[in-house]
Amino acid sequence: MKTRIFLITCLITGIAVHLSANEKIYINREVTTHIVMPENIKMVDISTTKIIGNQCTDNIVRIKPYLENDSILSEGYRENELLGTLTIIGERHIAQYDILYTESPKYASTIYNVSYNETQSYINPEVSMPMAEIARYAWAVYGSRRKFNQIVSNKNGIRAYINNIYSIGDYFFLDYTLKNKTRIAYDIEEIRVKLTDKKETKATNSQTIELTPVFCMNNTRKFRKDYRNVLVIPKLTFPEEKVLRLEISENQISGRVVVLTIEYEDILNADGFDSDILDGADYYPYYYIDHSIKR
Repeated sequence: MKTRIFLITCLITGIAVHLSANEKIYINREVTTHIVMPENIKMVDISTTKIIGNQCTDNIVRIKPYLENDSILSEGYRENELLGTLTIIGERHIAQYDILYTESPKYASTIYNVSYNETQSYINPEVSMPMAEIARYAWAVYGSRRKFNQIVSNKNGIRAYINNIYSIGDYFFLDYTLKNKTRIAYDIEEIRVKLTDKKETKATNSQTIELTPVFCMNNTRKFRKDYRNVLVIPKLTFPEEKVLRLEISENQISGRVVVLTIEYEDILNADGFDSDILDGADYYPYYYIDHSIKR
């Protein structure tokens, strides 16, 4: 008999824990609540019409209670009333929250940071490396010492060189520096990465393929003396007659253009392909980085 009572108690306790497993977020009609995911958001699901909101950036969702004619719904929302469930699906993790109403604006969350402890992981075949992880690696590359010396360009008072090239997962991390030796500030209009013929010809079979970076660590558009950046592009192989060309153009009609040419041999023999880059990869938070690509 005691064993049966114990099992029933455990079952009830387990059900109660399951029902209250979701973390709670309190919202109020006078407050916009911003929920920050530690990785890019793929989808957001709001279970009821009592909550409205949208995804305002790559990793932020904002929500509020639904208002009708700028007033609370006719039946009203009670203190601690469950308005619905919010599900956020990221690149590799899912977070689910119970959204409750509070009558006091001061108790409503204005910014809620999602912790990985509050999420469940899942396998996403479309994401080989989450953006947060790419960002951490980029910061580690940015802080590493220069290992390349052979890829250098000097033109129009701008000295440019490759610091490092790393291959991590399915991506290349291109770390480069620009030094402005003139008194005129350099305004960056465009940063482009191209796979093109080593010898440019007018033949119709010559082909240039433009590569879109998946991540750009530094989106500063103007500098006077020094500028350093890390671009991340999908890993690729190319024949010896092709080169990888990094072009940085200035925001003027007669602007200066910086070109860094990377041959496949440079990539294959790169000293930067070393595991020491991983040692510092966990010290740089994702939310410090402007990861938008401005084209």
